[in-house]
Amino acid sequence: MKKIVIIGSGNVATHLTIALHNAGFDILQVYSRDLSNADILAQMVDATAIDDICKVNVAADFYFISVSDRYIDDVARQMPAVKGVVAHTAGSVDMSLLSRFDLHCVFYPFQTFTKDKELDFREVPVLVEGNISHARRLLMEVADAISNRPQKATGEMRKALHISAVYACNFVNHLYALADELLERKGLDFSLLKPLILETTQKALSMKPLHAQTGPARRFDHHIMKAHMDSLPMKSLHHEVYALMSESIMKMYDAD
Repeated sequence: MKKIVIIGSGNVATHLTIALHNAGFDILQVYSRDLSNADILAQMVDATAIDDICKVNVAADFYFISVSDRYIDDVARQMPAVKGVVAHTAGSVDMSLLSRFDLHCVFYPFQTFTKDKELDFREVPVLVEGNISHARRLLMEVADAISNRPQKATGEMRKALHISAVYACNFVNHLYALADELLERKGLDFSLLKPLILETTQKALSMKPLHAQTGPARRFDHHIMKAHMDSLPMKSLHHEVYALMSESIMKMYDAD
């Protein structure tokens, strides 16, 4: 049974740790700067909680660094020397930050994670990058055990996917929040948008998003766009976002 140390206790670390445990891997330790957070996750998988990175078990086969991007370098420098595979789980962080370890990799689960929201990890794409083929092969075996969609990837591929995720997930959710705010001001519920959101998403998944675009900007309907803009407070966030998004859509279809 392969032995694993988890470094981190946040959203990604939680889902990854549980998936590894359920696949039969032996989780030795869970590290967090906050021992109580480490303990919560460690208890779920029969592991030991630690809050001192220097006490990481050096006999593990794999070490998954799943902390905020800005802390990966600090954690890697403070870790003791280990012979196992050391991998971080970030989408846009270079693998070279782990170069002090002989076997260093990236294990990037491509999904938006929330601790308390269950998801099927088997459906999560996992992108794997390794400094040498041996390290990559070992990590691909782990990816195969918990995901139906493991894939080898370069750093540039990961970064492109991560940026795309910001567009498709983070930006879209922000627009949902703006829409919700507008509806609340008029005494309307966000649930009214649910059928529209579902249909739009289904179209984007069944055809090229480029071909699924509708709306006044796609039709170059300046009269409607002006009416919308006039109803929004000048220099407000809603006004600025509406103008920027409309301009972007029109530029994309300007050559039609």
